[in-house]
Amino acid sequence: MARLLVCTPDDHPSANMKEALLRMRDWEDMGFDGSNSYLSCGDDVLMTISGRHIRAEGIDAVAERFGIHCDEVVFMSRHSAASGKPTLTVHPFGNYGAADFGGRPGKLSPSAPESMTGMLRRIAEINGLEEYSVSFEVTHHGPLIGTPGYFIEVGSEETHWGDKNAAEVLAHALLTAERADGPRLIGVGGGHYAPRFTELVLSHRACIGHMVPAYQTEGVDNEEVARRISAAAEMTDAEAAYVHRKSMKKPEERRIMGIIESLGLDTVSSKDLDPL
Repeated sequence: MARLLVCTPDDHPSANMKEALLRMRDWEDMGFDGSNSYLSCGDDVLMTISGRHIRAEGIDAVAERFGIHCDEVVFMSRHSAASGKPTLTVHPFGNYGAADFGGRPGKLSPSAPESMTGMLRRIAEINGLEEYSVSFEVTHHGPLIGTPGYFIEVGSEETHWGDKNAAEVLAHALLTAERADGPRLIGVGGGHYAPRFTELVLSHRACIGHMVPAYQTEGVDNEEVARRISAAAEMTDAEAAYVHRKSMKKPEERRIMGIIESLGLDTVSSKDLDPL
């Protein structure tokens, strides 16, 4: 599995994760393409870009033109939240609606369910920082790329972004996580931090890709909800959907289940999945 690990000096946690990776492994200088620098170690290429990750449209194609083929892209980044809660997060990326923060309106990048799930489990396993919670975030923001990928992030405010211990946890997970196995699922419902989907993959054999939270379906007409769920399933190559039914009122639950059924997509519950 050839991976492109993308970092930027313009993002404090990203720079700290790069520093930790350089301490943990020996990397070979691959050169500079005029805008980005490249280091390699085994199947991993560490690409340093300028500017923000969320605006790095087509960065996989940029690396390809430099002669680097990758199977997955991992963006190392900071996470911002009004809550200010210390959090280590993992999430797929793309926009169900407007593209206020990179990418294109209504377009998702391919997700990487096995790797993203394995990464979340590994972070949860090795995280010794009691103040930091570990969770998925649902699909949001750019960039738009053609290669499966996900973000790993340190958050949730500036006081945490400079925490080198948090960055080291994520860097260590990057180098030691194993791909998960199990059915590929999309998640539908719930809130931004996806507690039910996080709990599901930490307790059951399943791999989560794109997640469509309640705020992307409530008050949205059926045709558009169907488009969003269909896009999530396509960009996950999903076998089924896991619906957080308890997060919905009964009329909304019936509506969402009907839309999923109309798409020909199966649904599963935790009872259908093997416990870890």
